Amino acid sequence: MNDKKHSISLRVANKPGVLIRISLVFARRGYNIDSLVVSESTDKRFSSMNITATGDPNTLSLMLNQLNRLVDVIHAKEHNDENALQRELALVKVKCNSNQRTDVLQIADVFKARNMDISDETITFQVTGSSSKLDAFQQLLSPYGIIELIRSGNLIMARGAELTT
Repeated sequence: MNDKKHSISLRVANKPGVLIRISLVFARRGYNIDSLVVSESTDKRFSSMNITATGDPNTLSLMLNQLNRLVDVIHAKEHNDENALQRELALVKVKCNSNQRTDVLQIADVFKARNMDISDETITFQVTGSSSKLDAFQQLLSPYGIIELIRSGNLIMARGAELTT
């Protein structure tokens, strides 16, 4: 099987039970949800969902059709880098003694990471960008010892005047 990452946005009714029904569609089709972000939309009756999932590309259109048929789903759509902006936020706590501090801060500077907290033994950074940028930042800091890493999940917004969902 040739699994691939997909970025999907949904506009759904803002009520209990919607998330479980959507996640069941993904599970039944053999998709793993890698990240999930849910927030109220400008209209409080609805929520926006951004899902990054890994699965078979041939199954995606069937799954999108099934999602769009769910009663509480207003609209479900796949996005790519050409038609949408995609960003993540991460907080990364790195083990760092005074001898390593300059090196770690230089790496952070290259990635435009913001220093959020510093102690004698650690530095915590906030970094935003594409998933691949955050992956690279994590990889370069790994040799120093990442103590804790929290990522927000992929945020998706359609480019230009088009609405995301």
